[in-house]
Amino acid sequence: MATPWRATLKNRLTVVAVVIALWVCGIYARLVYLQVIDHNDLTVRAERQQKRTQEAPAKRGDILDRRGHVLATSVDADTIYAVPSELASADDAVAKLCGAFGDCTKKERQALAEKLNQQKAFAYVRRQVAPDMAARVAALHLNGIGFLKESKRFYPNRELGAHLLGWVGVDNVGLGGIESTYDKEIRGKKGTILIQSDAHGQVFDRIERPPTAGSTVELTIDEYLQHIVERELEIGVAENKALGGAAILMNPHTGEILAMANAPTFNPNAPKDSDENERRNRAVQDLYEPGSTLKTVTASAALEEKVFQPNSPVDANPGYVKLPGRPAIVEDRHNNYGLLSFTDVIVKSSNVGAIRIGFKVGTERLSRYINLFGFGRTSSPDFPAENPGIVWRADKWTESALASVSMGYQIAVTPLQMVTAVSSVANGGELVEPRVIRAIYRNDRRFVVRPNVLRRTINQETAAELTAIMEQVVVRGTAKRAQIGGFTIAGKTGTAQKVINGHYSHSDHVASFVGFAPSRNPVFSLIVVVDSAKGPNSDHGGTVAAPIFQRIADAALRYLAVAPNVNPAPPVLVAKNTAPGQDAPSPQATEGGVARLVVDAGTMPDVRGLGAREALQVLFKAGIDARVSGDGLVVSQSPAPYEPVERGSVCRLELQRSPRRAGEANRP
Repeated sequence: MATPWRATLKNRLTVVAVVIALWVCGIYARLVYLQVIDHNDLTVRAERQQKRTQEAPAKRGDILDRRGHVLATSVDADTIYAVPSELASADDAVAKLCGAFGDCTKKERQALAEKLNQQKAFAYVRRQVAPDMAARVAALHLNGIGFLKESKRFYPNRELGAHLLGWVGVDNVGLGGIESTYDKEIRGKKGTILIQSDAHGQVFDRIERPPTAGSTVELTIDEYLQHIVERELEIGVAENKALGGAAILMNPHTGEILAMANAPTFNPNAPKDSDENERRNRAVQDLYEPGSTLKTVTASAALEEKVFQPNSPVDANPGYVKLPGRPAIVEDRHNNYGLLSFTDVIVKSSNVGAIRIGFKVGTERLSRYINLFGFGRTSSPDFPAENPGIVWRADKWTESALASVSMGYQIAVTPLQMVTAVSSVANGGELVEPRVIRAIYRNDRRFVVRPNVLRRTINQETAAELTAIMEQVVVRGTAKRAQIGGFTIAGKTGTAQKVINGHYSHSDHVASFVGFAPSRNPVFSLIVVVDSAKGPNSDHGGTVAAPIFQRIADAALRYLAVAPNVNPAPPVLVAKNTAPGQDAPSPQATEGGVARLVVDAGTMPDVRGLGAREALQVLFKAGIDARVSGDGLVVSQSPAPYEPVERGSVCRLELQRSPRRAGEANRP
């Protein structure tokens, strides 16, 4: 008979064996579940915990002006992010972060708390912050808070060319202007960063696919001319207490836009600090009735179709016109000009005379020229936001509509369309597509954008006749305040009533002036449009817009070193009779008023004692670029006179109002 303790031991061993067997079965069952049934889900979770992929944003290409000056570039900026699952306390982190920021609003604090209380692997805290703010956050030493570098757009000239350049959002996407239009070219391609970490969150491997930088875009804009146009437009708008304004400076032969300005303006480095009105590019988006500036098109049609000659008589009696179906009369501001020549209709800007001309031209022909000059359609692919304008179909024109269009009403245009049309007159009758892209640098190659002539509007003879008429507008007509000493200017004023709530306003007008200089060999065309002037200069194109045109054009002609075409200075002669090493004197007037320079070919001319314009002309003819500082007469130049130089060299000129004796400035 077995003893009792043996039975007890056997039972206990059996229980232990069963328990161990069940435990082993459970482990096997769990392993089967993890390795077979739940394998895919666990693999995904493991990869998510141990690997994370971050995008490496591409660096946007630079935007340059035509001389290579940087207008927009990209810089590195710190972006603060969080790993919410690693935060000890989300609420405590929010409090410390907002304390470091110093400018958290209640709404931002709530949004940040919601993001950090979610168990996610990544969340943005604040993007593209200033270096001092990033330093304050780094000093907190918060677990779960990190930094990464992002590319931030920077505009070194602040407001300069803001509407043309546009701006970029925090996601590196262009949101306006050239930044938006050519976003695919400028943005480049994103890269990726694969980060692998262990169970403790320590990073042990990084695999990077670097981003591809975007293309650099070279604009037709000249930085200095842009500064001139913006400065004078801003002064003019403020002086005339206007709501705003726009100005465009264009090369009429190539369609290159040298400057485009709007007032008011904004800083693209901080676009959120401005409103929609300040960010709107009035030069291509705002429609206005051009008023008398459109009489250039009416005159072009009449001259081209041989309906009138410049000296043909036009009856403007009795100073007003009563049109059927139109309650108000059209008058020449209480003037009865009587019998005018065709030229004087434009010079005096007679509405009655323009209507008489329009009636002779007729609906079919006038509407055809309106279309030929580009109205009623967008002007350039560089401005996708451009308003096409409003032009009625010819079959809808009534007698009243024909009269209105003849003097610049019942048609809506943009400043860009108007200056493009007048540029067609300036270049001899070709409509050239306006553009702002000069070249694109892609894969270390420069792709140049060529001028695009769309069609011929008028022949060269008509353009010359109309240019002569527009010159008289400036000499003795409504645009006397656009005159520039030493130059002939061709242009036309415009003053149009604004449409407010469906009715023409008697107090708000759009004043404009469009023209080109020098008139017989123009280097630029220019339009100035001012909205609702209320200042001391009244609200007419000749008193508001023409003076702004004059100041811009005068400064631009000086900067471009354009020689006067009225009583020009005597030519500079070049002789080769200086012995080697001889220090020739500065230019002196000789018999017959001819200035003489003594200089060998391939040597630096002596321009000391000359004014800036004359000095630039001499250097330009020698193929030498110049950098000018000061004003007055040249007192110092580097390289010194008669030193060997090559074409394309740069000469630095110092100007002073009271110059030292020639040669004194260059002595050691």
